[in-house]
Amino acid sequence: MTGTPTSDTRERMILAAADLIAASPGEDFSLRAVCEAVGVKMPTLYHFFGSKQGLIDAVIAHGFDLYLGEKSSMESSGDPIQDIRAGWDAHVAFGLANPGFYTLMYGKVRPGHSPEAQSRPSEILRALTARAAEQGRLLVPSEQAAAHILVTNIGVTLRQIILAAPDPGLSQAVREGVISAITGKGTRADDPLTTAIEIAAANPDVLGRAETQLLIEWLGRLGRDNDKLP
Repeated sequence: MTGTPTSDTRERMILAAADLIAASPGEDFSLRAVCEAVGVKMPTLYHFFGSKQGLIDAVIAHGFDLYLGEKSSMESSGDPIQDIRAGWDAHVAFGLANPGFYTLMYGKVRPGHSPEAQSRPSEILRALTARAAEQGRLLVPSEQAAAHILVTNIGVTLRQIILAAPDPGLSQAVREGVISAITGKGTRADDPLTTAIEIAAANPDVLGRAETQLLIEWLGRLGRDNDKLP
């Protein structure tokens, strides 16, 4: 290949590496194979990425782009707890559909190192737990709630990838256990307004999505106003 390397060359190298990883999840890949797939020499790879780890980090960022692209297409239910449930399920589904990407994104651990791209979905989760905290629905600080959700979500997903067998029953049980732990639901008498919000959010087609979001807003306002009463 002649001429000056372009950004298109860089993208093609990322996609070639991604294809190799997808073809053999959990296994190492050859830089030479990446170069051969794109039709470039090794110096071109080092020009763009500096090292194999640089290429891996670029592939990880690409994986998070795919993951967040799928999440961005999801509509909010209007209820942060229900959105946490939906986000959990989307996280597991992505991991099972893309085990090669996922094990790079969350399964390759280096002490003291966290891929920069990993912060993006974490920010979405923290925004949801912050909303739940504002509504008075958490027993723990919102940052702690987000951490509990993320680590268990990753653990459940990696277990299913390792076993190469989806286990929706396990995922649902762990999900609800974590939500119970951070909200107190199941350990104390449920607040009827909160229960109504979660039922509405879980069944948006009964009233219609717009009507459901309006109902959730009204119920949330009633709950917050009721808490202010002497």
